[in-house]
Amino acid sequence: MRKDAPLYLYNTLTREKEIFKPIKKGSAGMYSCGPTVYDYAHIGNMRSYVFSDILKRVLVYNGLKVKHVMNVTDVGHLESDGDVGADKMELAVRKEHKTAQDIADYYLSVFKQDMEKLHISEPSVWCKATEHIKEQIELIKKLGKKGYTYRTNDGIYFDSTKFKDYGKMARLNLSGLQAGKRVVSGEKKHKTDFALWKFSEKPGERQQEWNSPWGVGYPGWHIECSAMSMKYLGAHFDIHTGGEDHISIHHTNEITQSEAATGKKFVNYWLHGAFLTFKGEKVSKSKGGLYTIGELEEQGYDALDYRYLCLLTHYRKQLDFSLEALEAARNARMRLVRKVIELRASRAKDADCSALYEEKFLRAVNDDMNLPSALAFMWGAVNDEAFGAKKKLKLLVEFDKIFGLGIPTMKEENVVVPAAVRKMVDEREQARKVHDWTRADTLRVGVFEKGFVIEDSSDGPKISKK
Repeated sequence: MRKDAPLYLYNTLTREKEIFKPIKKGSAGMYSCGPTVYDYAHIGNMRSYVFSDILKRVLVYNGLKVKHVMNVTDVGHLESDGDVGADKMELAVRKEHKTAQDIADYYLSVFKQDMEKLHISEPSVWCKATEHIKEQIELIKKLGKKGYTYRTNDGIYFDSTKFKDYGKMARLNLSGLQAGKRVVSGEKKHKTDFALWKFSEKPGERQQEWNSPWGVGYPGWHIECSAMSMKYLGAHFDIHTGGEDHISIHHTNEITQSEAATGKKFVNYWLHGAFLTFKGEKVSKSKGGLYTIGELEEQGYDALDYRYLCLLTHYRKQLDFSLEALEAARNARMRLVRKVIELRASRAKDADCSALYEEKFLRAVNDDMNLPSALAFMWGAVNDEAFGAKKKLKLLVEFDKIFGLGIPTMKEENVVVPAAVRKMVDEREQARKVHDWTRADTLRVGVFEKGFVIEDSSDGPKISKK
């Protein structure tokens, strides 16, 4: 690891920034909660993966070899965190009249395409829940032998009262929680108990069910992450990431069942990304989502405009989304494209200020991934007229190892704009001047449908081919 600036990460487990100390020198094991592939991922979901991608880039930037594991939930994620409701994959089967396998494969392929568009690197290991049923059953059997499980009419449950540190990460007030209540097809002893294995109500009706020592059924959502992370990273590993909504239930239950089974500390550092919000409310699939990456593209935006927007807010702070904010991010990114092109063409040989900006940049990214500050230092370097062009460009390429904006390949094409499109652009400018944002948006989409993209700048609108 770099010695000139230690890497600090905010650990949800301790609620403190801590110096990152890997278990094995020179490497780091990292697990990220991946997608539930019953539908398209929306941009709120994708913010979480931009965050984990930046974390991995920071680890690599500090000289670490990272083994990154991401799960794919293709069974067992129920509608409710209370272990009731239908399996989301089975709901998709009824809605789309396709096989669960086809549905999972399709939405995973779209998810991977979105990752590529956002310059999110793929994990070292993809692991599907349906391909690790054996490991999940073995983990549940181990918990049963240690006396942590009990049977109800609808499944096998973990008795949370038998694990003394239950809720330690979420800092739950267990005495304040009500006792268990009757659920749809069984009875939990305590409200905080959770399903390890669910029985099929009518074996043979579900598309995804397996034989087990306890009967035909399917695994609970929480057990899959424990079984798969420990298979690929060991019983004790460095980092686990996910959204802040996982803290109180999913990750709390992961810690509980993993440490109960092994008797070891499960994970050293837990990192959680904050929600994407819209008008102050969390963006979620259950509320219809907001936009997918594909839908933003239909409106004339590039996926990297959204990545740039994510860089502007610290990962632990909620990011309130709006098309106006995305437009501003797009304009800033396109300004960077023009600056990079100018630097490539420049022959200026002024001073080398790399060391000054490198030090500031490293301290920012190593301060719990303070990307807004790192971005500000990058722009400081870009606008430093005394900084020689070639050295500056080399520095920007180095910084892009963290930002992931594609600086090494940025380019701008000469565009011939048809008169009809130019007229629409002019009309949009008039609409913007009188703050008629609805008409301005409509015209921008119209321009996009004709094959062009508008970028607003202080010098007026610039048009490029999509």
